[in-house]
Amino acid sequence: MFHKKIHIFLFSATFIITIFFEASNAASINVVSYGAKPDGKQDSTKHFLSAWNSACKSNQASTIYVPQGSFLLKQVTFWGPCMNKIDFKIDGTIVAPSNYVSLGSSGYWILFMKVNRVSIYGGTIDGKGDDYWHCRKAGKSCPPGARSISFSWSKNVLVSGLTSLNSKSIHIAVDHCKNVVIKDVNIRAPSRSPNTDGINVQFSTLVTISHATIMTGDDCISINQGSTHVWIERIACGPGHGISIGSLGSYSNEAGVENVTVTDSVFTKTDNGVRIKSWAKPSNGYARDIEFRNLIMQNVYNPIIIDQRYCSNRECPHQSSGVKISGVSYEHIKGTSASPVAIKFDCSQSNPCQGLKLHDIKLIYLRGSPKSSCKNVGGSSTGVVIPKSCL
Repeated sequence: MFHKKIHIFLFSATFIITIFFEASNAASINVVSYGAKPDGKQDSTKHFLSAWNSACKSNQASTIYVPQGSFLLKQVTFWGPCMNKIDFKIDGTIVAPSNYVSLGSSGYWILFMKVNRVSIYGGTIDGKGDDYWHCRKAGKSCPPGARSISFSWSKNVLVSGLTSLNSKSIHIAVDHCKNVVIKDVNIRAPSRSPNTDGINVQFSTLVTISHATIMTGDDCISINQGSTHVWIERIACGPGHGISIGSLGSYSNEAGVENVTVTDSVFTKTDNGVRIKSWAKPSNGYARDIEFRNLIMQNVYNPIIIDQRYCSNRECPHQSSGVKISGVSYEHIKGTSASPVAIKFDCSQSNPCQGLKLHDIKLIYLRGSPKSSCKNVGGSSTGVVIPKSCL
C-alpha cells in the first residue's frame, strides 16, 4: 500500500512542474476584452464563455486572465474537450448572484465538464450563500444548493491558490475525475452554514489535496463512493465536521473507497476529527486500506470515529450496515478531545470492522479520563495508546 501512496505524491509534483513549464508559452485572453465588466453588477457570464470558447478552439496553450475587480457570473458550464491546455489566472473576484433562484436547480454554479489539462491559479470565488442558508434553515422548499466550482468527467486538473467564500453548498466538487491536484486553497463559510463541505470527491482516482485552510459548516473534506488513491496532507480544518470518508451505503449497489491517506494535519474545534461513516442499511460498499497519521486534535468532539449507524436529519433506517470496513490504521495522533469518548468504533453487526490498527495515540480529555468504545470490531494496538485501547 505504501508504494502506491508515494506514486501519488510524485505524480502531483511532476504534474505541477509540467503545468508551470507549459504556461510560459501560453496565449493570453483577457475576459474584459470579451466584454466582461469588473463592477460585480453586470452579468459577465456570456463574456466568460466567449473567452473560454476562444481558448478551447486554439491550437496553442491559452491563459484566460481575470483582472482585478468583481465579476458577476450566473450558472455556467465550461465544456471540453479542448484543443490544448487552458489556464485561468485570476487576480479578481468572481461572485454569484445573491438571489439563489437565478442559479436554477442544476446544483452547480461554475462547472468544468470533460476538460483535460485545465489549471486555476489564484483569485476568489464568492458563492453569496447567505440567503440560501436562510431558506434551508427556515424549512422552506429550496432548490438544490449550487456547488461553487465543480469538475466532472475531467482529468489533469490543478487548482492552486484559490479562495472560496460562502458557497451555497459544496465549495469544490470533484466527480468522475482522474489526476487532480488541489493545493494552497482557502475555504471559508460560517460554522452553522448547512452542507457547505469544503472539498468533496467521488468516483475519482489519483487526487491530491494539500496545504489547505478550511473553515466551514460541514465536512472540511468528504471522500465518497468510487474514490481511490487519494492523498490528503497539511490541512488546517476547523470549524467544521472534520475529514470524512462517507457517508457510504446510501445505495444497495455502490462503489467502494480505497487507498486513502490523511497525514500531517490539524483539527481545531471540529465536531469530528477523522471519521468513516455509513448508513445502517444493506449495501455492497466498502472502505479499505485507509491511513490516518501524524494528526493533531485541538478540542475535537470525536477525534477518531467510525459510525456505521450514521443518520442525518432524514428518517433513520435502523438496520445493519452492509458497508465493509477493513485495513484502517491510526498512527501518531495526539491532542485533546472535547468529549470523554475520544476513540469510538461503532461498526456493523452484520459486517464487523476488520484489521483496525492503533499506534502511538495520545488523546487527553481535560475534564477527566478519556475513554474508548468498540462495537463489532477486530484489530490490534501497539505502542502507547491513550485512552486505553478497546481493540
